[in-house]
Amino acid sequence: MRSRKHALAAACLAALLPVFAGGCSMAPKYVQPAPPLPAEWTSGGAAQSAPGAKIQDWRQVIADEPMKRLVELALANNRDLRVAALKIEKTQAQYQIQRADLFPKINATAGADMSRTPARLSSSGKPTTSHAYTVGLGFSSFELDLFGRIQSLKDEALETYLATEASKKSVELSLVAEVATAYLTLAADREQLSLAKEILETELASYDIVKYRFEFGVANELDLSQAQTTVDTARVNVATYTAKVTADENNLAVLVGMPLSAELTPAQSLADVAQLNPVPAGLPSEVLTRRPDVLAAEHQLKAANADIGAARAKYFPSIGITANYGFGSNEINDLFKSASGMWAFTPQLTLPIFHFGAIRAGVKASEAERDIMIAQYEKAIQTAFREVSDALAQGASLTAQVEAQTSLTKATGKSYELSTLRYENGVDSYLTKLDSQRSFASSRQNLINARLSKLANTLTLYKALGGGWSDEQAKPSAEADKPTQSTSEVAQAK
Repeated sequence: MRSRKHALAAACLAALLPVFAGGCSMAPKYVQPAPPLPAEWTSGGAAQSAPGAKIQDWRQVIADEPMKRLVELALANNRDLRVAALKIEKTQAQYQIQRADLFPKINATAGADMSRTPARLSSSGKPTTSHAYTVGLGFSSFELDLFGRIQSLKDEALETYLATEASKKSVELSLVAEVATAYLTLAADREQLSLAKEILETELASYDIVKYRFEFGVANELDLSQAQTTVDTARVNVATYTAKVTADENNLAVLVGMPLSAELTPAQSLADVAQLNPVPAGLPSEVLTRRPDVLAAEHQLKAANADIGAARAKYFPSIGITANYGFGSNEINDLFKSASGMWAFTPQLTLPIFHFGAIRAGVKASEAERDIMIAQYEKAIQTAFREVSDALAQGASLTAQVEAQTSLTKATGKSYELSTLRYENGVDSYLTKLDSQRSFASSRQNLINARLSKLANTLTLYKALGGGWSDEQAKPSAEADKPTQSTSEVAQAK
């Protein structure tokens, strides 16, 4: 009875050691690198809105209901987003596997060993048959994490999981912008196709007039050839934009992850799409530290920091424990009697002696990986800042371009109207009319492109700022910055 109590006490002590000991982390204290950001956006004079404006999510930028519906379908069906979600499940499972190493893996065993020894090999000169039955409960090769190696590996797995989760949010943000941009592009190309068909009808009517004038000797053959040229050019444009519209529809269907009906994409021009709400530009540059890809880079940095702790812990001895308790008997009926009890408790200490060169190299490799992650984190912030600054500068420029292009379209329209009258009255040649006609068609096409670029720039700015921001995210509270239990263990001093 006493031996049984000793065995149970030893097993319980071994199981509780990691809970009480906790282990001391060898990982260096994590300090967030100072973001290499200027205080203000280098927006090239872009207008700044009043600070304090908030954008919670994409629904506050996108006001068009069909576009919202497409974005919602894409978030539910897009295959890239589905892959990102599955990667989160995978890394979460890997984290749980690593976390399980902090606790002993207890197994129940049962076995039987039966053998017969012939008379020639038996010491008694007679054949013998032996039976042995055992049942037990125990664990083997459980490592006491006194120096935080397993804890550091667990924290590394946790940060990898969080990085994957942030990457999924980045995919979501990109998907919202891509779907909205694709829908705007489809509407713009449909408008271009409609314009191309309108121009073709105008050119056919003009060609008929020139041909009629040529037949009566009023127009020459050159005028007729030039009229034919404009008709063929218009036909090429119709075919080109017909193909573009089909390609836009196919691209949008891939992004949404399902075939699209006409009801889901009703816009036939940019004017049919509700205007996007402006993205506030009065946010501080520190908001970029909350961008999903930047958060993912920081979690990868924290994972590399935790890996240093696991590498340093190899300098210290490791303690492994094997223990079991059970019953054994050569008769199955006597298996659970008190006299059949058996136990084993086998601690083992392993101290590295001639491994210091390899361990030192492993630590250096982990520290180099940490420094690489720091550089990548800083680069991610700098890239984000450049994208926002470029989008702000382009926004101001595109606004001016749309205004100028609108004025140019009106002027070329008036010029085309006057040159047509002058040609019909015999004042100007057909070439003058043709130049005005081409300028008017080109300015209308360019106006559609300018409006599309301006709308797409709003989506680009939303994506560049990281979406889903607010003043609280731009200036996180002390409580929000406080590390959780799992990450604080990573950040402990050596």
